[in-house]
Amino acid sequence: MLTAKRFTETNVQIVTTQFEEDKTIIPEGFRQLSNLTRSVLDVNAKLSQRKLPLIHDILQKLKETDGDYYIFTNVDIALMPFFYESVRQITGLGHDAVIINRRRLKNTYSKIEELPLMYADPGKSHPGFDCFIFHKSLLDKLILDNICVGISFLEVSLIHNLLAFAEKPLYVPDAHLTFHIGMEVLVPRKQNPFYWHNRTVYFEKIEPRLKSHFDIRKFPYSNESSVKRALKHTLNPALFTKNYFRMEGRNLKRSLKEKLDELRWNFLQR
Repeated sequence: MLTAKRFTETNVQIVTTQFEEDKTIIPEGFRQLSNLTRSVLDVNAKLSQRKLPLIHDILQKLKETDGDYYIFTNVDIALMPFFYESVRQITGLGHDAVIINRRRLKNTYSKIEELPLMYADPGKSHPGFDCFIFHKSLLDKLILDNICVGISFLEVSLIHNLLAFAEKPLYVPDAHLTFHIGMEVLVPRKQNPFYWHNRTVYFEKIEPRLKSHFDIRKFPYSNESSVKRALKHTLNPALFTKNYFRMEGRNLKRSLKEKLDELRWNFLQR
């Protein structure tokens, strides 16, 4: 992040919020915002040991900054040197939300001195969502409830919120802007109680309040053919088939109405 910040003339603030006991490990170059005061352990008594922050609490700390756009990236995601400059140009096109997929590199890299080699390695694409950029006007619209970070369904919650509330979201599936060490696509999760916490919160507390805002035209793969779009929606673990068919149904009704309105107007003009 610090390398990418040095690459651009754009005003970039790299900030962190943390628990009090973590302040000593914050590296130089990061602006420390106020401390977090609770974790997932405070909202779910069935969980123990892992004091994971809540994404809602983290993002609310951004109000202590003066940025126009906010970026949240998973901690295991590295940035290419030109990342911030690329984001500046992308948001300059009017996109109020951008979701960027990472590249996957083999886990043969282990030293910071190897960063130039990592930058040069194109790796392979990854279907997951782990870098989220959004305009400050969207912050208070996000419905994140008690989703915790570091666990599956964090990315599900963020992308569905941004696609629900952004006016002009952009999905960037295959650009060489971020990368991750490790070639895995999916990790074991169903035996993890934190996974079930996030999954339950999303389906019971978040999705019911978002789904009326879903529009297939703003979702990934919207420019694909209907067959390819259906297949990709079905195969992507962060998207859900039931939502896809609901959105396609709405889109079909919208398209039919537009065609019928056009026919009626043409008839009236005769």
